Amino acid sequence: MSITLHETLFRGPEAMEKLEMARIVVCGAGALGSQLVDNLARHGAKNLGVIDKDRVEEHNIGTQIFERAEIGAWKAEVVAARVFRATGSEIEGVSKELTTQNIAKWTRGADVVVDCFDNCASRALLTNWCREKGLACLHLGVNTDYGEVKWNERYQVPNDVAGVGACDYPLARNLLLFVVALGSESLLRWVWRGEKRDFSFTLEDFSINFET
Repeated sequence: MSITLHETLFRGPEAMEKLEMARIVVCGAGALGSQLVDNLARHGAKNLGVIDKDRVEEHNIGTQIFERAEIGAWKAEVVAARVFRATGSEIEGVSKELTTQNIAKWTRGADVVVDCFDNCASRALLTNWCREKGLACLHLGVNTDYGEVKWNERYQVPNDVAGVGACDYPLARNLLLFVVALGSESLLRWVWRGEKRDFSFTLEDFSINFET
């Protein structure tokens, strides 16, 4: 039996074929990106790329898909290896910082790019590039107990929080899981139907808001 048996029965073979063919590039393999790539691969996505310049650190274990034995390894390479072990799909893991010099190379051929970065400079770079090139781009982000999933047309790059270190902020694992699920569904509906739907979610009151 196929590993996507249940998803195929639910979505239909035509939808699954579109998902297999779509080139999806995920930028950032941290709390959101690592779990998003894993989730998409288990849905049946095969033509995936993931870009991240960082290595796995101990504080990543609680919010990301990594294990203690992987501390020190490149995140993008670990995610690619995990996807292969889980699904048999060989995806592209790029352990580089996305810059103005290489963004054309690493987004070339993409049908859609997903922004899972954790800093405003990288988000702004990707946002502006995709708008300039007319490339579909979906943004996933979290802050305290709030999460959002927005397509580039309605997205505003947030400011970094002053005085807060890159890893020194409150973050609930359950918030991440909700945002990854909402992001996955929004992305899949675009692949299958061309539908762009934005979501926001607050963990404290379990409130999901969406707009088309």
